[in-house]
Amino acid sequence: MRAVWMGMVAASALLMVGTAQANADLAKANGCTNCHTVDKKLVGPALKDIAAKYKDDPKAEAYLADKIKKGSNGVWGPVPMPPNAHVSDANAKTLAAWVLTLK
Repeated sequence: MRAVWMGMVAASALLMVGTAQANADLAKANGCTNCHTVDKKLVGPALKDIAAKYKDDPKAEAYLADKIKKGSNGVWGPVPMPPNAHVSDANAKTLAAWVLTLK
């Protein structure tokens, strides 16, 4: 029984890693990584800094998904984030949820 339990834990860990990589690939495919990196400021803020800023906000996922789609100005400094109308609503929500998991 313990072997089954350990196998389930290992499979869950692999699934989480796979999901995180898929979301990182989604960010790259949609151009997010042209301006953002996970752990340091590039043109835009580090994604982990965005996660930290909104970590206690229950509306953060919807807010960030909206900003991904529509862009923003003045939130993180003088460089505006352009709108990304090519990103589907579902992908914007997936990206926002992923960003909020980063530490």
